[in-house]
Amino acid sequence: MATAPQPVQIRHAISRPGTEELGAEITRLSAYIYAATYKLLTLIREFDEQDGWHQTGLVSCAHWLNFKCGIGMNAAREKVRVAHALQQLPKISGAFERGELSYSKVRAMTRIADTSNEDYLLMIANHAAAHHVEKLVQKFRRAKRLQDVENANLQHRDRYFNYHYDHDGCLIIKGRLPAEQGALIIKALEKAMDDQFSGVAPDQDAHVAAETGEELSEPEPIAARRADAMVEISETFRNGGEKGGSSADRYQVVMHVTAETPLPSGDRGECHLDDGPHVTAETGRRLACDCSHLSVFEDSGGEPLSIGRKTRSIPPAIRRALRIRDGGCRFPGCTRTKFVDGHHIEHWADGGETSLENLVQLCRHHHRLVHEGGYDCQRTPTGEIFFTAPDERRLPEFAHRHTVDEDPYEWFEKEMRHLAAC
Repeated sequence: MATAPQPVQIRHAISRPGTEELGAEITRLSAYIYAATYKLLTLIREFDEQDGWHQTGLVSCAHWLNFKCGIGMNAAREKVRVAHALQQLPKISGAFERGELSYSKVRAMTRIADTSNEDYLLMIANHAAAHHVEKLVQKFRRAKRLQDVENANLQHRDRYFNYHYDHDGCLIIKGRLPAEQGALIIKALEKAMDDQFSGVAPDQDAHVAAETGEELSEPEPIAARRADAMVEISETFRNGGEKGGSSADRYQVVMHVTAETPLPSGDRGECHLDDGPHVTAETGRRLACDCSHLSVFEDSGGEPLSIGRKTRSIPPAIRRALRIRDGGCRFPGCTRTKFVDGHHIEHWADGGETSLENLVQLCRHHHRLVHEGGYDCQRTPTGEIFFTAPDERRLPEFAHRHTVDEDPYEWFEKEMRHLAAC
């Protein structure tokens, strides 16, 4: 039995007392927020340029914003990117500073803006909604990707990839790849870097350094961090690309250690890669924290006499329990859950047990800092795990949060008047 159609309810625009004033107040406050956001991005750029985030194991300004300011990682990365892009766009920066442009529009424009198209984009932004600006930027980027077919063929023809060991033992890599292959590698690098660089610094260190005049350590440049990401990509392929038990051994990285001084804490131990250069003893200790062990006994001439069984330094059952307990890197503020190692708090070469109580999960970046970067991981008699900086200060586990102790609206207007006066 058919039911009678229900009448359509139409809401008529009804002017209520104070509605226009309320809308005007919202737009006015939005302009203040845009201007304050510009100031915030300016401070972020200066903070990043001064490496203020590189205090106690921090790896990027975005991670500092995530830890200190509670900003999501994607939003934090965008803020850092936009902050640096605005430095080269004076007209867009000026409109943003005056509260004429929203952060959404500025974020979109900075993806394609330069001095040649800044005026055009600014004209579009002043007369279009944020949605239309986003669409324009998307179409512009798509058009750029579809051009220069002939140039792409030349890139494919001239591709190459070479490598060799330098005199100091470092591997030198040089290559030239077509745009699409290069983009694939860059995306893989960016993904590995996003997964890898999740350390954050505790919050008191900047104040301590300012008060004591302490000289902060130099941050790792972006090129060095890309190198770490390339290692992560190689290990991912090695772990996921094994198709047989015998072929897997071809892709293992083998490190030789002398039996007389196995993995000492100093640099006197003899450690070197198979058919490769020497590595420091502390690097050997880090690699031995979580790896496979295979004892090969050789005579004085280097000929193998006997080969023992290959065993993992951390048994699978303990590794599973460690993964369940820690859930990722335990370094303060680190959010990384992939590419983590099991670190022996007291190294097994020093008599430490391979037990859950003596193990902690660390990402590759922080594992290196604990072994070669002067940081330390310790455990109290009650079982609490904590980390110390190179100057032996204990790193706090949580960041201190600032709170507003006055009416937010009044405080905001006061700050805006102060900025205008400056």
